[in-house]
Amino acid sequence: MLLKGEQLAAHLERELRPLYVVYGNEPLLVIEAADAIRAKARQQGYGEREILTVLPHFDWNQLLAAGGNLSLFGDRKLIDLRIPTGKPGKEGGAALQDWCRNPSPDNLLLVTLPELDWREEKAVWFTTLVNAGVAIKLMAPPLAELPGWLVGRLRRQQQSAGLESLKFIAEHVEGNLLAAHQEIQKLALLYPPGALSPEQIREAVHNVARYDIDSLREALLAGDISRLSRTLDGLMHEGEPPPLVLWAMAEEIRTLTLIRSGLDRGRPLELLLKEAKVWGARANPVKKALQRLSTATLEAALHHAGRIDRLAKGIGQGNIWDEFLRLALSLSTTK
Repeated sequence: MLLKGEQLAAHLERELRPLYVVYGNEPLLVIEAADAIRAKARQQGYGEREILTVLPHFDWNQLLAAGGNLSLFGDRKLIDLRIPTGKPGKEGGAALQDWCRNPSPDNLLLVTLPELDWREEKAVWFTTLVNAGVAIKLMAPPLAELPGWLVGRLRRQQQSAGLESLKFIAEHVEGNLLAAHQEIQKLALLYPPGALSPEQIREAVHNVARYDIDSLREALLAGDISRLSRTLDGLMHEGEPPPLVLWAMAEEIRTLTLIRSGLDRGRPLELLLKEAKVWGARANPVKKALQRLSTATLEAALHHAGRIDRLAKGIGQGNIWDEFLRLALSLSTTK
């Protein structure tokens, strides 16, 4: 069974299964979900806990041994299996499938993984785990949905804030959910329950945004010039190498140009996306960008990227970060 993160609390109120898989791209959410499962397990009499971390050369017989060893105090046991790479390998996949075929009523297996791509989610070992237990996929909310996430966090501590204040917090913690969590907790320490004023929030919330290449690519596809400007400025001040920034922008432009030209020739969009290896969460942003950008705009952007490449190599004059912003501006326009 596959659950969304927001469904976990209600699920644990009803029941506790003998197998859980927690995975996703946001460590804070993965940690919180695993903590909730562990807390429920303690309530249900799983008094012993054994942690197994799958590092290189891990002996998968340890998993079978953990499941077979009886507790000294007769308690049921929670086996906390952590696979940091998300790849158990052939031996590990077989061991996990064996576990699912022979579950123990006295053990609860909690498997923690990082984000998995679509191939890994279709792997036999993973689908076996999902079918035998409960999998919870936890993904960081995109920037547009972050204010809604913040509402829920404030509600937990009996506080609230207006939309503009929520957007202010979201912009100042962009890409850093742990920082957002910490800022919300700080608001509970500073102010009593109730509605928070914009002044209180501006005074309390620091700029802890984390700017990275993925944020830049997301903003580029969305044509969000405000976010692009903030992200480029952040990358510059954090010392990100200009060639890496150029590579990220040029890769997106090349992909969009390839698909856009195929559409102009009457080829099916889904086939073009597949050929360009665009799938999963990235597909919708790419589709929206294609609706906004013409072939002429994209080809001009490619030429502009070429000029920036020469500038990065010391050929020509100009400020490379100003050119990045001009390139971003050209891609925020419509057809």
